[in-house]
Amino acid sequence: MASRDKDLQQKQSSSKGKLGVLLGAAFLMGSSAVGPGFLTQTAVFTEQLLASFGFVILMSIILDIGVQLNIWRIIAVSRMRGQDIANKVLPGLGYFLAFAVALGGLAFNIGNVGGAGLGLNVIFGMDARIGAVITGVIAIGIFLSREAGAAMDQIARILGIVMIALTIYVAFQSDPPVGQAVARTFAPTDLDLFAIITLVGGTVGGYITFAGGHRLLDAGISGKENLRYVTRSSVTGILIASIMRIFLFLAVLGVVVTGVKLDANNPAASVFLEAAGTIGYKMFGLILWAAGITSVVGAAYTSVSFLKTLSKSIERHQKLVTIGFIVVSTIIMVLVGQPATLLVLAGAVNGLILPVALGVLLIGAYKKSVVGDDYKHPLWLTIFGAIVFLATAYLAVVTLIDKVPQLF
Repeated sequence: MASRDKDLQQKQSSSKGKLGVLLGAAFLMGSSAVGPGFLTQTAVFTEQLLASFGFVILMSIILDIGVQLNIWRIIAVSRMRGQDIANKVLPGLGYFLAFAVALGGLAFNIGNVGGAGLGLNVIFGMDARIGAVITGVIAIGIFLSREAGAAMDQIARILGIVMIALTIYVAFQSDPPVGQAVARTFAPTDLDLFAIITLVGGTVGGYITFAGGHRLLDAGISGKENLRYVTRSSVTGILIASIMRIFLFLAVLGVVVTGVKLDANNPAASVFLEAAGTIGYKMFGLILWAAGITSVVGAAYTSVSFLKTLSKSIERHQKLVTIGFIVVSTIIMVLVGQPATLLVLAGAVNGLILPVALGVLLIGAYKKSVVGDDYKHPLWLTIFGAIVFLATAYLAVVTLIDKVPQLF
């Protein structure tokens, strides 16, 4: 009897542990997507498209789910990281993917650290660079902990919930025209395809594409037997980012429909200030800091998970390399700020990551050397993925044509 009770307790503990990892992976992906750029992007597009931006959000959510279902599922079935699948499909391509993700992750991490520093500046009035250092130290502390994976999962969950709760509060304070927003979500008067593709790239592009899938793989949740859990976790990650996007959209809409012009230097901050006064502004600071540090953690973890392919030494010292990644990002932010050339180049390269990764993994889904002999990838998912691939590939080409000349 005692033995049976012990077995039951172990199963319950194992089940809770798995659920914690699944939620942690979902929040890691979702909160990584909600970076400082996410806040600005949502405010700007809402001001431009008003209630019709609801349609853009709806379409991007559908496409985001298509991307993550494909990528997380293929990673889980193959039990391989994205760059290893790419090398199986075309030898050497995985190294390009690893380099591109790491470059984009480093450059945008500089912005993430800087955004978090600005968040602390808003809350406490401290110098933003000191705030960036404090953020970097906290992020390093997460990876120094004995159970770094569990700590990362917990921080992502807590801060993700805090960001959503504060944004919901401000959305109610701004008193948006909800009926109009719902109507225009399904019958827009303004249609902006570029905005849809931009939102997809911002939510599941770059390192974010692989953040949750690699986390589950590292936690041992993979294989066909875990596909239902992987599917739920991938969709949950998109929903977390989408809930934040929807309520931020409503908060901005409630402000701009009154005729208020948002501050071009910090449009999201002006929304919180207009909607909820000084308290709202301080809330924005907390959201900005939370968005920054969760993105710092997500970018560092995922970028280093790609660099492991380049060197066995990196794999053996993953924790130290991850800490080094954060240290370098923080030092560059403090000493140089955001180096424009690096950010422009990384933005162009980052635009390639989603279509290249998605296209390669879709090909890998039909290679026995990747998924084995007895797995068949659902046709509807392949079609879904192909549509997103074509749309994001077009955006990547446009981005390269537009941004690369800025380097010279």
